[in-house]
Amino acid sequence: MTNLLDVRDLSVQFTLPKQGFFGPRPVLEAVRKISFSMQRGRALGIVGESGSGKTTAAMATIRLTEASGGQVLFEGEDLLTLGAEDMRMRRRDVQLIFQDPYSSLNPRARVSDIVREPMDLLQIGTMAERRERVVELFTRVGLREDQLNLFPHQFSGGQRQRISIARALTTNPKLLVCDEAVSALDVAIQAQILNLLAELKEEFQLAYLFISHDLGVVRHVCDDVAVMYLGKIVEMAPRAALFEAPQHPYTQALISAAPSLERRKSRGYVRPLKVSGDPPSPINPPKGCAFAERCPRAQAICRDTPPELEQQGGTRVACHFAGPIDNL
Repeated sequence: MTNLLDVRDLSVQFTLPKQGFFGPRPVLEAVRKISFSMQRGRALGIVGESGSGKTTAAMATIRLTEASGGQVLFEGEDLLTLGAEDMRMRRRDVQLIFQDPYSSLNPRARVSDIVREPMDLLQIGTMAERRERVVELFTRVGLREDQLNLFPHQFSGGQRQRISIARALTTNPKLLVCDEAVSALDVAIQAQILNLLAELKEEFQLAYLFISHDLGVVRHVCDDVAVMYLGKIVEMAPRAALFEAPQHPYTQALISAAPSLERRKSRGYVRPLKVSGDPPSPINPPKGCAFAERCPRAQAICRDTPPELEQQGGTRVACHFAGPIDNL
């Protein structure tokens, strides 16, 4: 099957202010040559702790953050080389659902205008067709037609996120980027929104690039998962393989630290794998594996030679000593 999206060696760097009058300007390497592919109708989750580069990678993929290198092939066309007008037209195929439903909606606009706005900007259909599309999607995401003339402050957080989802769907996109799309919501509302996203994915054959720090959310929605650490993907696998048999020590630490009542009640419960220390600075990343100083498996080669992301069974992992948690 042909991939909808191919990201190849994507890099993002930010130049920081000078530390001294004569010194060079330091460079922060937020994303360091990551590669992944996505097919239509599948969801890829990108997880990692704060500062790992997951949101920056997603924003660079859809050109909301400037990439410093690499390729982003969307249906074979490199988005990073498109002119402004061509990229504007590509926006109908790639839409974004923001993290905060309270600040991502214009408080002075009626929700009917908010949902219709992408079609207005891209001049999709007649005004009557746009109004019909707004009503159709508004009811599809679980809201009532009689609420279309209300303002955002008259809706709850979960309802506002439903409005954001309806707005993203108006252009019939092929890829939705969900940046922590449920993290600002109560747990019960999160479940409703996640179920809605899962239904829409199947109904419209959408591809999701799902950014989250919540492993439970990713496990519920995503088909494949990529784990990032200090700007690099350290492990990538189908959902079942990654959660049931993680190979990288960092992935194992993330999963074992996630709250799980079922795991705690089980007879063979093992205490979470603890990782001490902080990640290295992205301004001066280490020569070898970025996780080496915090890794219980690290040896001399880890500090000198960066591991490549290589295929091991159904998993791609960047570790010289990858293996099950029992090997620790």
